[in-house]
Amino acid sequence: MPWTIHKLSDSTVLSHLTGLVRRNHRRTRPLMWAAAWLLLAGSGWVLVTGLYARSELLAAQHDLGTLRNTVTAPPSPVSTAGDATDRGADTEATARSAAAHAARAHRLTTGPAWYVAAHLPRLGDPLETVRGTAKAIDRLTGEVLPTVVRTVGNLTNEAGAGGGHLNLSELRRAAPPLEQASHQVAAARREARRLPRRTWLPSVDRVRDQLVSRLDRLAPAVEDAATGARLLPLMLGADGPRRYFVVFQNPAESRGTGGMPGAHATLTADRGKFALTQFGHDTEMLDVTPKVDLGAEFAAMYGHNKVVDTWPNSNMSPHFPYAARIWSATWLGKSRERVDGVLSVDPGALARLLAASGPTRTTTGTVVDADNVVDLSERTNYMTYPDPHERKAFLLDVARAAAGRLLTAAEDPQRRPALLLGLYEVLSNGQMTAWSARPNEQRELESRPVGGSLPNSPEPYAGLVVNNAAGTKLDYYLDRTLDWYPGRCTATGREVTAKAVLANRAPSFGLPTYVTDRLDKPLYVTRVGDNRLLVSYYATAGAKLLKATVDGQPALLTPGIERGHPVYTLDVEVPAGSNRTVTLHLLEPPSDRAPTVLNQRLPRPLRATVHPSSVCTGDSSGPDRGRTR
Repeated sequence: MPWTIHKLSDSTVLSHLTGLVRRNHRRTRPLMWAAAWLLLAGSGWVLVTGLYARSELLAAQHDLGTLRNTVTAPPSPVSTAGDATDRGADTEATARSAAAHAARAHRLTTGPAWYVAAHLPRLGDPLETVRGTAKAIDRLTGEVLPTVVRTVGNLTNEAGAGGGHLNLSELRRAAPPLEQASHQVAAARREARRLPRRTWLPSVDRVRDQLVSRLDRLAPAVEDAATGARLLPLMLGADGPRRYFVVFQNPAESRGTGGMPGAHATLTADRGKFALTQFGHDTEMLDVTPKVDLGAEFAAMYGHNKVVDTWPNSNMSPHFPYAARIWSATWLGKSRERVDGVLSVDPGALARLLAASGPTRTTTGTVVDADNVVDLSERTNYMTYPDPHERKAFLLDVARAAAGRLLTAAEDPQRRPALLLGLYEVLSNGQMTAWSARPNEQRELESRPVGGSLPNSPEPYAGLVVNNAAGTKLDYYLDRTLDWYPGRCTATGREVTAKAVLANRAPSFGLPTYVTDRLDKPLYVTRVGDNRLLVSYYATAGAKLLKATVDGQPALLTPGIERGHPVYTLDVEVPAGSNRTVTLHLLEPPSDRAPTVLNQRLPRPLRATVHPSSVCTGDSSGPDRGRTR
């Protein structure tokens, strides 16, 4: 049968199409309404649950603040053992409350509606941040916080074997869970950093930035705790007594590690129980010549200052292990006793610890507490005791009284939480440093802030170090600022400008002669209160100095090298009441990262500013905030 082709008119085709559209529209209309209602319901669900989640997160944040206040609050003078138990129960209850609020916030921000909304291009970025924040806080309060609270509670409520100050068995048991907690915090930190940095909702961006900032502080803290739980039992005598040489530094006369080495003592640690013995002052060490070889690089940097042979100059390098080895060898030469390690503390560390332990008194009745120990050690003693022998005896008395008070407080379960927190703070910020004679322990210490090590790595670095070159005690009045500016990138590297301002704020009258008297005997005319400093700048490995000025005038600096870092040193006279500005222009290897900033601990803190970095080819690690060692 032949095919018949019908020719349809345009009007007929249009009529057929119109009918088809009308029939399809009638069929799809319910679907469109359903989709609209679903979208509206989903949006409402996200809005309502988001508000509830915000309320839960605020409640969790309040609990965490309460928890910190509970742990750090000093005990009542009339507190009892029962109060310590109640305090522990309150701490655990608050931690559980924070975890419950965070878990509810996490549950509220999960599910299909939140998943779809968070994955909408651009529009969903704030919701993704909210979900990620709730998840991170749930992980921290549900998995990390219980481990930390339980560990602190066990360490503070129970003494060690034989009534020791610290329960080393519990510390050993805590090592694996703290290690796991460290991994959890590191994972939360990585996930938080992957959340959208900038969205269309600035308030959510601020929440993300605050979360990342807190995790940046928390991650190394928990890692330090895990390292301590693994390392401290051995170092504190769990497997046999340990003996340490302790040096009290005096930052009123600056040295690379902080202050000139002053009073000293020996510390014994046996199964978590400590005893300080054999207190002495610096003059006892002056006639000892230690036998220690720190290598050709060290000799080239410091040999002309006779650092190894001269006790007051023994810590000119900011790398604490160098000073510790010299001090250990000096004590061996004097006492014929070999020590297992060296510890150093300064008055700032004692102030923080005395805030937790409470005040004490010297044998002459002088009150020593958190508010006055720095001033007593670095200023008042020079005015009160013109005779050097009396002054040294007083400082020794202060050190002995403070140390005794700390050991007594460590036996008190009520004071242990705040004392442990204070101890962690002074260890993590470099006010107390440690070195071990055992290489495996020392390797771990060097990787943490407590090791006081100058890093031997290619990472960007900025270190301003001053050593008093006049023999005065005027560094109590020294202000320091350091500004680090990244410049343009060239084919050969990144241009960097480092500007250091040194200000001598010593009063023009009223200071004792011992404070202002100079031992350097300069050939030029000086006034009372003038000071002289050796100023060193530690640059990034591979950096080259292009130009240097002092107060805008060209200056010649002495180059050196220490642990891979180029070091440029200048002898600077700083008259009383004046400033000196040292500016270095350098060419460093290309990098996008901000530098780690060395923080030399002196009476007045360094004010360091790392200005934003430009993008520079050669480092794929991405921009980072400046860090401090």
